[in-house]
Order: sequence, then C-alpha cells, then structure tokens
Amino acid sequence: MDKIEKNKILNALIYPVFFVLLIGLVHLIQFVFEINFIHYGIYPRSIKGLIGIITSPLIHGSFNHLFNNSIPIIILGVLLFYFYKEIAFKVSVWIYLMVGIWTWIYAREAYHIGASGILYGLFSFLLVSGFIRRNKQLISLSFAVVFLYGSLVWGIFPIDVQISFEAHMWGFFAGIILGFYYRKQGLQKEEYLWNEEEDIDEENAYWMKNDTQKKPEQQVNYIFKERSEKEPPSE
Repeated sequence: MDKIEKNKILNALIYPVFFVLLIGLVHLIQFVFEINFIHYGIYPRSIKGLIGIITSPLIHGSFNHLFNNSIPIIILGVLLFYFYKEIAFKVSVWIYLMVGIWTWIYAREAYHIGASGILYGLFSFLLVSGFIRRNKQLISLSFAVVFLYGSLVWGIFPIDVQISFEAHMWGFFAGIILGFYYRKQGLQKEEYLWNEEEDIDEENAYWMKNDTQKKPEQQVNYIFKERSEKEPPSE
C-alpha cells in the first residue's frame, strides 16, 4: 500500500471515528455521573423537543445501544468519506439535520434518542448511489453494503415499539434523496471515447509499415554503344 492510499484511508477515518468517540464520551458521562440525558432527545412537535434535533444522535440508552450504532457508523462512514470524499461531509450534515427535523415533525410522542437514524441515512445513500451513477466500482460498493447491512431494511417498519422506527425511516429516505441530489458529483459512469487522431495515426503507421516491407523496385541500366561510321543505321 503506497503513501497516497494510506493518507486516503486515514482521512476517511477522521470524521466517523471522531463522531463515535463523541457519542461514546457522552454516554460515559451519563454512566459515571449517573446522569440521564434522555430529555435532550427529540420530542416531536414540542418546543422542548427542538433541541433534540442537534443533541439526540449523541445520546444512547445503554452500552449495547451505543455499540450497535458505533461499529456500523464507522464502517459506513469510512466508506462514504473514502469513495465520496467530495461530498461526504455535506451528505453527513444533511442526513443529521434531515433525520432530526423530520422526526420532530412526524413521530410518536416520546423521546427519540440515538444515532441509528444517521446510520440508516449512510446505509441508503451508499446503497443507491452506486446504481444511480452506474460506476462499476460504486456498484460493487452498493452490493457490499447490501451484503453487510441489508437486514437494516426491516428497521424502518414498526416491528418493535421500543425502537424509533420513525428515525430509521426518515434516515433511509434522507439517504435516498441525497443520493439522487448529489448524483452528478463524484465518480461517474466510465465512458470510452474514440480518439480520431489516434485512429488516423494508427492507420498511417499501418500503411507506412506495409510500404517499408515492399520489395525494392528493379533498376534497368541501359548501355549505349557508339556506332561506327561504317555501320548502317538500324531500322
């Protein structure tokens, strides 16, 4: 692995790892000081719940909840910042805000906490972007995401009332919308264009090669003999 590739991987790690460290620190503070930050979650359609648009993804109910979100966020986040580095930060911020605002507008009247909505946004963005762009490398990435986290799709349905399926659903929709919105930025479908000048040069080279292979023309040398005065002219 060369130095450039290592730098790309390290740069892709910065934001996802920083975010996971941040949410880990917040939960550690809750655990050590026995503080419950649940009231900083999103409470839909209430003034007190507006702050949760910013703070709710940082709060988790247990270490198990934190762990289940952290590992996929690091993996999907690194994939986002590695393959879509031109738009990765913008996509991340928009997913963060869209999930929070939409959950505040439409969700059950309860406190919604956790970064799973962001996780679903990253998942759906990586899932659809490759197919939209029709780039071979990104399509392969989309299939890899399906293989790793395809089962997340079930989380957008109200199967478990203790889980905020609304945040999952809005995150899933946010990723799809952003995938279409930013489809013209970053890697695109590979197109092969014929270079007419190169074709002409190759054709000329072919004929020049054939010319050089031709046998040299035969030369005819004429010898003129002087006629004596006594010799009669030929007819």
